[in-house]
Amino acid sequence: MIIEKIIFGVLSIALFTIFFLKMVTKNNATYVYLLAIQFIGMIISFLELMFSIKLNIIIKIISYLLAVVIPIAILITEKVKKIQFPELFNFAMAKIYIKSNKLEMAKKYLEKIIEENEESYLAHKMLAKIYEQEENYEWAIAEYTKVISINPRDYESSYLLSKILSKNGRKEEAIERLTDLVKITPEDYKVADLLANIYMDEKKYKEAINVYMNVLKYNATNYDIYYNLGIAYTMLNDFQRAKEFYEKAAELNSLLYNPNFSLGQIALLYGDLEEAEKYFMKNVQSDEKEAGPYYYLAQIAMLKGEEDKAVNYINLAIQMDYELYEKIVKDPIFFSVRDKIKPNEEKVKLTVEMNEKEKKAREHLKNTYILVGRLNNNDIKIMEKVKNNIKEKEQREIN
Repeated sequence: MIIEKIIFGVLSIALFTIFFLKMVTKNNATYVYLLAIQFIGMIISFLELMFSIKLNIIIKIISYLLAVVIPIAILITEKVKKIQFPELFNFAMAKIYIKSNKLEMAKKYLEKIIEENEESYLAHKMLAKIYEQEENYEWAIAEYTKVISINPRDYESSYLLSKILSKNGRKEEAIERLTDLVKITPEDYKVADLLANIYMDEKKYKEAINVYMNVLKYNATNYDIYYNLGIAYTMLNDFQRAKEFYEKAAELNSLLYNPNFSLGQIALLYGDLEEAEKYFMKNVQSDEKEAGPYYYLAQIAMLKGEEDKAVNYINLAIQMDYELYEKIVKDPIFFSVRDKIKPNEEKVKLTVEMNEKEKKAREHLKNTYILVGRLNNNDIKIMEKVKNNIKEKEQREIN
C-alpha cells in the first residue's frame, strides 16, 4: 500500500513537473487545464494520506486517471502522433462546439491551432467543412485547397472541392480535378457521377457516356449507371441505345418509376403502342402518382379507338394535375371526346421526384415525340381508320 502511494506520488509529481515546464517553455497557457486536472487527482490522493481515510474504489480510480493515466496518455500521443496537448485540447473543444452547432466558437479554436501550426491538416479540413456548411464557398475552396496541398492523397477532399467548384460556376476547374481523380480511383462511382453530371450540364453527352462506361467496368450491377447512360443516350437522340440501358436499369430494380416511364416514352416514339401501354401501366401500379402515365395511356387509348377508356384516363390525369385541362381540350387527338373531359377545380398537382437531368430527359423525349409527329394528323387518321374498322366489324357481326 505504501509502495503504491510512493509510486503514485513520484509519478504524479514528475508528470506535473513535465507539463508545467512545457507550459513555461512553450509559453502556452492551455497546459493550465491539464495541470488543473492533475492537481485535482493529486489532491484526492493527498487527502487520503493526510487524514488516513480509505477512499471509495471509484474515487481512487478517478484520482489515478486524473493524476497519472490521462497525463501519460497525452505524453504518448504527443510522442507518437506529433501533436502537442494545446492542439489536442483545441481539437476537442472545436468538435464539442461543432456538435453543439456553435460554429463560430469552433472556428476560433481551429484558428488557434493554425496559428501554432500552419500545416495542420485536420484543422484546415474541419474549417473547410464548417465553411461549406455555412455556404461560405470561397473560404471553403481555399481551405480544401490547403488540405489537398498538405495531403494530396485525400481523395475525399478533392471530391468535395470539385463539387463546390462546380456548384459555383467553376466547372472547368472541377472537370480538371475530377478527371485526374477518376484516373486514380476508377472504381469510385461517386467521383465518376459528379464528373459525368458536369458534362451533362455542359451538354457534353459523349464525354458523360465515356465516364459512365469506364466506371461501369467496376460497378456492373449499379442501377444508377445504367439509368444515367439511358438519359445520356436520350439526350443524344440515340433512342435504341437509351432503351437498352433503361431496360437494364429496370431489370436491376423493376419497382423504380422513372426508367419505366422513359421506356414508355421511347416505345411511343417507335409507334409500339402495346409496349408503351405495358410500361405506363407499371407506372400506374406504382406507389408514386402523377398525371404523366395517365395522359399517355389516354393518347394510346384514343389511337386504338377506345374512347371510353381514354376519357377515364384523361379525367384521372386532370385530377392529378389541374393544369392539364387547358392543354388537353386544345389537343386534336381529344377533340371527339372534349365534352366528356372535366376540369379539376381543386387545383391539385401531383409530381414525382426527379433531378434536373431526369426532367430534361423526359422533356426531351416528349418534345421529340411531338417533333416526329406521332400525334399529328396522320395518327388521327389512323385512329379514325381503327374506329371505322371496329364499326365495320360490328356491323358484319350484326348482319
